[in-house]
Amino acid sequence: MDTGITSFRGTKEKGPKTNTSLPAFRPEEARVKAIAEIVVQLVQGVQTGHDVDLNSIKRQAATKYRLARAPKLVEIIAAVPDEHRAILLPQLKAKPVRTASGIAVVAVMSKPHRCPHIATTGNICVYCPGGPDSDFEYSTQSYTGYEPTSMRAIRARYHPYGQARARVDQLRKLGHNVDKVEFILMGGTFMSLPLDYRDYFVRNLHDALSGHTSRDVAEAMHYSEQSRTKCIGLTIETRPDYCLTPHLTQMLSYGCTRLEIGLQSIYEDVARDTNRGHTVAAVGDCFYLAKNAGFKVIAHMMPDLPNVGWERDVESFQEFFENPAFRSDGLKVYPTLVIRGTGLYELWRKGLYRNYEPTQLIDLVARILALVPPWVRIYRIQRDIPMPLVTSGVEKGNLRELALARMGHLGLTCRDVRTREAGIQDIHHRVRPEEVELLRRDYTANGSWETFLSYEDPHQDILIGLLRLRKVSGRSPDRQPELLGRCSIVRELHIYGTAVAVHARDASKHQHQGYGTLLMEAAEQIARAEHRTLSESCADRVAHLQPAPRLDGAGHAPKLY
Repeated sequence: MDTGITSFRGTKEKGPKTNTSLPAFRPEEARVKAIAEIVVQLVQGVQTGHDVDLNSIKRQAATKYRLARAPKLVEIIAAVPDEHRAILLPQLKAKPVRTASGIAVVAVMSKPHRCPHIATTGNICVYCPGGPDSDFEYSTQSYTGYEPTSMRAIRARYHPYGQARARVDQLRKLGHNVDKVEFILMGGTFMSLPLDYRDYFVRNLHDALSGHTSRDVAEAMHYSEQSRTKCIGLTIETRPDYCLTPHLTQMLSYGCTRLEIGLQSIYEDVARDTNRGHTVAAVGDCFYLAKNAGFKVIAHMMPDLPNVGWERDVESFQEFFENPAFRSDGLKVYPTLVIRGTGLYELWRKGLYRNYEPTQLIDLVARILALVPPWVRIYRIQRDIPMPLVTSGVEKGNLRELALARMGHLGLTCRDVRTREAGIQDIHHRVRPEEVELLRRDYTANGSWETFLSYEDPHQDILIGLLRLRKVSGRSPDRQPELLGRCSIVRELHIYGTAVAVHARDASKHQHQGYGTLLMEAAEQIARAEHRTLSESCADRVAHLQPAPRLDGAGHAPKLY
């Protein structure tokens, strides 16, 4: 709906002017009156259909009431009456892309700890900043402490409850719907930490949503499921050597739905030279075990590592997307950065390593994006390490946009999930799907058969929702106890578009319009006709509130024959 509110971003605000036409108010009273006047003008703009320049009326109100600064956006949002919030909030909320995928992502960090493979290799990876022994000693492994998530964690003294509660409240004040939250647990190899700390951390994440003080993780998850703000997913960063069957079982008990696993390179010689502490073959085994347990799998890859070269980098990503031993569900592409205090910094200082030129890197990322299959999501293109801390490497903070522009010049297209999401297309291009169809794509990956079901507008290439169905394979000792015998599992069910509150309906949005039910029915038909059985992932059932039988085990519903 067009509310007539013009964009308020990027307009410079002027200072207040002296105004003698009004009586003198106390500063607090003047601010309240100014905010009330702004909200009245916004509501009038909606009712009359006239354009409203938010920055202009903020400046006018600040001048009229002699404010030291114009009212903040969060103050204006808090003052919007309930009967007008449904229309005004979508126009007022800051950074709408935060919930454009249908959920509110909340990143948190565990306490700083050493990388576990130091015990076997004697050192960390050559490119890794951060950690207790680094120049950024109060940061977690692989972070500098100056990233937005790191700074929030440090302010909260790495307390999980404080981090989660503060970020959810912040997103809510900025106008976002936070009924459905996905936690991303960052800060090194979480599963290498002591068991009691892991339980404490996850328990407090769930308690931060419910407000309940729980005795254990199971109780925390129970109350979290019943709270207004629900945890619909938990992502954990880990390594292949801490992603074996016992680790997977415990992560399922935490409600974990997605794993981020550091691969960095598909070449064994590069893994050895950069001191990764594991083999590339171990990553393939890890992907196999994780997918058979029902997890979504996201890989981290680093182009521009030492002794690789541009052509070999392109070949590595082509191999990654085509080789069934890899083929993850998502990918984070982190071009190599030279940061003070790392082993790579010493190589750079001695002239033994040099990054690609900026144009080379943009061209490389453009060609990587052109290789991405339509069932893979590119979550990130570069680290959010502040540029002043980067000695050499990426020089721009908008590498994805530069790469997409380069693709346009080369006549290439990017068809990854994120680019095609309905919410992203609506925000960036004001394009909405018209003719929606159910599409099916099948491929082999990690020792079994995968089916990618999606509702799309194929003519405009817009993705509304997706479902990942896997036929579970392999030996019984490698499986979770709930997934023995012939069975299939739904690893992901996601409907895209701006987040809609739980139990709410909005005809202009795609969530809660029945797409999830239709995808599940199609998956059940495939599982019964082709795989003979189906087991739905507990976490995805909770995420989309699908009716399901009583849960049995650490993260899955009973198999349906």
